[in-house]
Amino acid sequence: MSNNLKISLELHKLFNNLSRFSYPFEKSLIKIPSNGIYIKFEKGEKIEGLDRIVRIGTHTGNNQLHSRLFQHFENENQRRSIFRKNIGRCFLSKEKNPYLKYWDLPLTSKADKNKNIQNINIDFERSIEQRVSTYRIIFHFVYSK
Repeated sequence: MSNNLKISLELHKLFNNLSRFSYPFEKSLIKIPSNGIYIKFEKGEKIEGLDRIVRIGTHTGNNQLHSRLFQHFENENQRRSIFRKNIGRCFLSKEKNPYLKYWDLPLTSKADKNKNIQNINIDFERSIEQRVSTYRIIFHFVYSK
């Protein structure tokens, strides 16, 4: 077994033993720290009998962990969450949907919005965002300070 695989399995063991949370959740019932990392698992994904980590992430700025989790799971805006963007990209790619070439177009800055808005189908993107939100229920996560 390679050293990288050994390290990976040790990390999986460590994070598999932490308390799990899933979406949606009652914010008042769990104490998410202000800062830290999150580790996501997708139900059914396994490695060596352990739940397989599918994403590790953090947040920018101080005291933003809860906000980042909100962006990934509750805010239906893939341009604020690479996690949501990637899930939507998977849906479009699997379906060989030609809209995939527009899915990643940036709209955050005024210049990008002026350049790309004519290619964006807001109603279609909302439908993909709703699918992403439905799909999110198969993920659970842990966090660490």
